[in-house]
Amino acid sequence: MKPKETAEHYILSSSPHAHGRASVSRIMLDVIIALLPTTAAGIWFFGMPAVWTIATCVSTCIVTEALCRLAMKRENTIGDLSAVVTGLLLALNLPAGLPLWMAVVGSVFAIGVAKQVFGGIGMNPFNPALAARAFMLISFTGPMTTWLKPFWWKTPEAMTTATPLAVMKTWFGAEAMSSATPHGLCNAACKGVPGLWDMAVGNIPGCIGEVSAIALAIGAAYLLFRKVITWHIPVAFIATVFVYSLIAGGAPATMQVLTGGVLIGACFMATDYVTSPITAKGKLIFGCGCGLVCMLIRQFGSYPEGCSFAILIMNAVCPLINRWTQPKPFGAKK
Repeated sequence: MKPKETAEHYILSSSPHAHGRASVSRIMLDVIIALLPTTAAGIWFFGMPAVWTIATCVSTCIVTEALCRLAMKRENTIGDLSAVVTGLLLALNLPAGLPLWMAVVGSVFAIGVAKQVFGGIGMNPFNPALAARAFMLISFTGPMTTWLKPFWWKTPEAMTTATPLAVMKTWFGAEAMSSATPHGLCNAACKGVPGLWDMAVGNIPGCIGEVSAIALAIGAAYLLFRKVITWHIPVAFIATVFVYSLIAGGAPATMQVLTGGVLIGACFMATDYVTSPITAKGKLIFGCGCGLVCMLIRQFGSYPEGCSFAILIMNAVCPLINRWTQPKPFGAKK
């Protein structure tokens, strides 16, 4: 006869033995809330083109996730809000005014290929939104590098323009061409670069969610307050970009940080739980690697922005970083 269970009996099970209150849906909701300031800023500066791009990406990601889970005969995961986060992050990394059918293609790729093919949330080796952006940049290079000027731009009659990063790309070139008067050449080359205030507020051309440094900082502060992310990756990423810029010269370090995808990449993309290291030391290494690769691409590559590719490259290295920085269990021998 099976003995009667009492309070003195112990239940043997695998770890974890202690559970927190955090859930996937709660974490994803926090990320969505943190992205609201930069989403509002993007809509404020780019208007309805930004609204349609965001709505298209989010709705397509949700539908694609539902269809993929149905086709795979697996539990529906729409309720965990991860598809919403992927769609929102992808939209914020796209230029306003992008043809909507391209946004649909990118969203299907993000969920169907970069996420569900590997088994769904928690199993994807690369950030789905960044993988889709890289795919779109290669497939639709022209539209993906065509930028609307903000509505509050000083010359609103022009519909498209170069981003500050594209203008600053010539800054590196001008300084490399002549060592006699580098500052004069840099001033001429970067005549079209906006002021620091415009960069901080978001009154610059660029992707929908990367233009406002202030809005991104508010969102990052919320994630830190909620303990959704830690400071290790964002600080290491941004500090590496800043120090590299000081050493390499060319565009000022503040401009390198405030323009392009550094802030949104450091705070929202590189900090993805699934594709980033799990140890504090590993996160510092990961963040420094992202910043270094980003700046190498910016300075020596043919493309003025390197944030997305830098994070994807470090995503691939993440398993090695986890192995290198894995703490030794107590009492274990080498």
